[in-house]
Amino acid sequence: MTSNPVKVRIAPSPTGYLHVGTARTAIFNYLFAKHNAGEFVVRIEDTDLERSKPELIDPILSALKWLGLEWDGEIVFQSKRSELYADYLQKFIQTGQAYYCFCSQEELKAAREKAKAEKKPLMYNRKCLGLSADEVQARIKAGEKPVVRVKIPDGGTSFDDMVSGRITRQNEEIEDFIIARSDGSVTYNFAVVVDDHDMGITHVIRGNDHVTNTFKQIIVYEAFGFDLPRFGHVPLILRPDKKKVSKRLGDKDVNEYQGEGILPEAMVNYLSLLGWSPKTDRDIYTTEELVTIFNDANFNASNAVFDEEKLLAFNQEHIQKKSDHDLAVMVAPMLVEADLTTKYWLETRWEYLRSVIHLLKGRAQRVSDIVTRGAYFFSFDYVYDEKAAAKHFSEESAGYLEELAQRFEALGQFTTDALEAELSRLAEEKDVKKGKIIHPTRLAVSGGSVGPGLFDLLATLGQSIVVERMRKAVDYIRNKS
Repeated sequence: MTSNPVKVRIAPSPTGYLHVGTARTAIFNYLFAKHNAGEFVVRIEDTDLERSKPELIDPILSALKWLGLEWDGEIVFQSKRSELYADYLQKFIQTGQAYYCFCSQEELKAAREKAKAEKKPLMYNRKCLGLSADEVQARIKAGEKPVVRVKIPDGGTSFDDMVSGRITRQNEEIEDFIIARSDGSVTYNFAVVVDDHDMGITHVIRGNDHVTNTFKQIIVYEAFGFDLPRFGHVPLILRPDKKKVSKRLGDKDVNEYQGEGILPEAMVNYLSLLGWSPKTDRDIYTTEELVTIFNDANFNASNAVFDEEKLLAFNQEHIQKKSDHDLAVMVAPMLVEADLTTKYWLETRWEYLRSVIHLLKGRAQRVSDIVTRGAYFFSFDYVYDEKAAAKHFSEESAGYLEELAQRFEALGQFTTDALEAELSRLAEEKDVKKGKIIHPTRLAVSGGSVGPGLFDLLATLGQSIVVERMRKAVDYIRNKS
């Protein structure tokens, strides 16, 4: 094992967007690196030319940046390292632990079917292992293009996992796997060893679906005589249906959560607790706090379920921790995009926007909720919730609204205390419960039946707008009657 300073990597492949499973792995690597004053680097594994899509690289990197997982140094692209892999491949062949295989797909299929019929393991039968060097060279000169296989040594392979402890597998269970295709390109289990060694990776933290790959990679490490990194296989993230989170199953791109009003610190906080525990009574942490307390001894071995409802609960907590100003910076472009106002209008009424956010953020589970639930603070088309209107709009309530609007218009100070006192006075004079006036008033000025405290809402909207909307509601009720 190496004693070098900690250096870890996240190595996404651009065959799909970054989903929460890969994002969680990136978060673990980032927290581990920063906790240990180490480096967190990014490698793009784009050697699968058939499935890799270059246009997905930027969205993957954008998602990492949005999460705040800033990487150290330059990004490494596997597609630019073919010469390095070719050099190492020749060195590996010289170790004597690799051999050329000329078997066709038809031969391999026939061998598998025979093994299946004989109830033997479905593994390569080493037909080409005994070929002499002269025969190999003759066949290559004749135009045949072999693959290169690893000759799995006898015995067993073991490693101490950061999550599960000592893991052992007998080598007879491991097939002589291919490390170079017939076109000379190397496969994943070879390239990743070369990359991690060349980049000085000290710890490999990834999903436990890679355990099988780890045994293969250790065999390559040991054939080269390389120091092994420390491996840690964290539990998988499952969907609510208990299937593994996967881009192939259409699970969301992490960038989509940004568009839905999820805060990056909430996503990092929630995902960090899927497969790891701070061993405290707290759940809500900033990323900086997580870096401070992150301890690899607290990894859990059990698979975790990604629940969007729980993510929303975390998001709501993080929204409360945000200042009104910071939320205003996020909400402003959303309001413009929703065509509720203009950039110039907001720039000239920034304090108003902050006041609105202060009122609404208490119930917001998404940042976008402030836009959808507070649209009436910026634009109002006098469309009232039908059920609420049927319940709270009547000839009687029109009378209350009309008289209250007159009193509100006459107020010298349009404050919450003055507004509440005036409404209470009217209710007392009419000998009705305050709710008989509060509910139609809220509906008149906001179009709905729920929201922040009525008097805070009225004071924020302002005197002229409130009076205008109340009188419009009176007209609506009477015209409908």
